[in-house]
Amino acid sequence: MRRGTFRDDTVDYAAVGATQAPDLMQYPPERSIPAEESWRIGSGETRFRAASEALMSWTAQRGAGLEVTDVRPASGPAYLGVGFDAEGNPIAPSRSEAEQRFDADGTPYVGAGTTVRVHGRVKGLKADAELRVIFAIEEPRRVGFALGTVGDSVVSGEESFMLEWYENDEVWFTVRAFDAPHGLLYKVLPGLTKRRRRELFTRYLRAISPLYTTPA
Repeated sequence: MRRGTFRDDTVDYAAVGATQAPDLMQYPPERSIPAEESWRIGSGETRFRAASEALMSWTAQRGAGLEVTDVRPASGPAYLGVGFDAEGNPIAPSRSEAEQRFDADGTPYVGAGTTVRVHGRVKGLKADAELRVIFAIEEPRRVGFALGTVGDSVVSGEESFMLEWYENDEVWFTVRAFDAPHGLLYKVLPGLTKRRRRELFTRYLRAISPLYTTPA
């Protein structure tokens, strides 16, 4: 199958799954601004399992100062999301979504097809949005998911969050995104899109990594 041709009418952009493309930074979707960062957050299975549990229970979003509300898992077992291998090629979903998990507050964990609303501010600017989980991966050494914008956001696009436990025992956290300015202010001042993304990346890392320290 060709990369980037899947279309889901619930999201407001065409290049669904493009955060998994190896050449995202060189060839982002049209009119969008790409971003990617990777950080080593520790080593060993315990670190990987703890980070995975945190990631799949919305800790990155909440730790970034965003309120997560109205979490609605996909209705029925039919939709399992879009799966991708390490080269960004579409594949069958990695696991069944039949078993739903919940955190201590009763909020459903991340699952393919889930729709969620976030509310908050980034550098004083509104960060409200309705988002959909495009895919969710839970494998022995790789866990993560991607969120795509459905509406009410100042940008249109996708961001993915991936944890990988490598053979050398290191655990890495990677966030990739592409944003197309949607709000009027962001269209007039495109630099705000990059500023917003840099701040979000820093907050996501702070939420997931116990090694994070605020720069002096």
